[in-house]
Amino acid sequence: MSDASRAGSEFRTTSGPVRGRRPVDGVVAVLGVPYAAAPFGPRRFREPQPVHGWSGPRDCTVFGPVAPQSAELPGSPRWREGDEDVLTLNVWVRRQPDGGPLPVLFWIHGGAYTFGSSAQPDFDGTALARAGVVVVSCNYRVGFEGFGHVPGFPDNRGLLDQVAALRWVRENIAAFGGDPGHVTVAGHSAGAGSVACLMAMEQARGLFRRAVAHSVPAGFFTVEAAAATSSRIAAEAGVAPTGDGLLSASPRELVAASDKVAEQCADDPVVAVQAFDPVVFQPVVDGEVLPVDPLSALAAGASRDVDLLVCHTLEEYWFLHEVGGVREVTSETELVDFAEALRLPARLVAGYRALMPDAPVLDRYLALFGDAVFGEYGSRLAEHHARAGGRTYLSRFARRRVTPDGEARPWHTADVPFAFGNLDAEGAAFLIGGTPDEQDRALSRRMLRAWADFAACGDPGWPPVTADATMVKVWAVPGDHLADDAVSDVRALWRGVPFDLLRL
Repeated sequence: MSDASRAGSEFRTTSGPVRGRRPVDGVVAVLGVPYAAAPFGPRRFREPQPVHGWSGPRDCTVFGPVAPQSAELPGSPRWREGDEDVLTLNVWVRRQPDGGPLPVLFWIHGGAYTFGSSAQPDFDGTALARAGVVVVSCNYRVGFEGFGHVPGFPDNRGLLDQVAALRWVRENIAAFGGDPGHVTVAGHSAGAGSVACLMAMEQARGLFRRAVAHSVPAGFFTVEAAAATSSRIAAEAGVAPTGDGLLSASPRELVAASDKVAEQCADDPVVAVQAFDPVVFQPVVDGEVLPVDPLSALAAGASRDVDLLVCHTLEEYWFLHEVGGVREVTSETELVDFAEALRLPARLVAGYRALMPDAPVLDRYLALFGDAVFGEYGSRLAEHHARAGGRTYLSRFARRRVTPDGEARPWHTADVPFAFGNLDAEGAAFLIGGTPDEQDRALSRRMLRAWADFAACGDPGWPPVTADATMVKVWAVPGDHLADDAVSDVRALWRGVPFDLLRL
């Protein structure tokens, strides 16, 4: 397609022409484009199938329906029974009559592999598109439809959906002015976990050149753990834990049953960590779709040709506590029980007590939990990738400020509106702790620029991790700084502690 034709809002894809919204701030948004067929009926629980094409221009001015889930997120569409065309993606592109193809940033939303969608307001790609990046985001199957174990059907169907969307990008993004050879896959939380999995998957090989993982979680199931979870959900839904039995349950019935099982995990977890954080769906290390866990894959050099940027927030689990997502631990005895359940050495509990001598037990628990699941795991991913020969960058979101309602913490998800340039989006005030000030906006511009530069050339603007040094960019107000994790007291506590990820 010529530069003149893509200056408008109509684009031709391999399935047919699509028409997006009128340009806003010089950016066209093309929303709800199908990249695979509806994964229901005879296609339910199967790998994504090709979408049927169309001839006339397809109106793509609203987001597509979300995958089955019970969540109701601010400013986002809700799942309605009967919505089936859930495998869609969105493209934001700057109107650009001149110049060559642009780098592409492909965004994968988070949500504990259970909820969320690409339509969340803080994921709007307009600001990044203005910075010179073609932004793509996708919906994929979450919850049981995407990650539940079903005998006779592939595991990790949500990951396979993401691969299908990346293949769509490879085949179609040039029509939007994007460069299919310069794709950066990015995500947050479960989306970042998906990014790490994609780096370990043969099906995703060659579909992206760079990767961004914000708050990547250390959460994976063995086939046995996934099957045990699926059996509980089947029993709650009143069906047999077989392929035919689970097919007989409607998506709504499996959503409700999954929610019930999550509620029961506090007293009867399938794996130990669920007693404290009842996430019932994780990627499954099945030896086929996901051959090994990402930490092992990166250590073995599986994706050394992919540039990697990892970020985590300083106080991840304070957010999950705030929204009631984790069990409270308020006594020393409970803290010891928590560490034993996750098979963390007693010296970690003592070490956090020494580092935080005046903090209540709850704060020490949240700090230890956050580092176990996000902080230390993300840092090790970065270090393993670098030592295997991959170019790697590490950053840490530490922005905090005092507001009339209290202290705004650098917690889970707070970094996302900053990196997207969406500090005023619906729901962002809760994530970032109130109305943004000029220092926040300056920080957002710096973070957005780092993403755009990394997507363009693989360099976000600070020194990479090497085999000998782990330099970290610390995002903060009023200004950022570099830190050396080699002299970090927290990282020193974790030195020598193994990650037995499949048994957490």
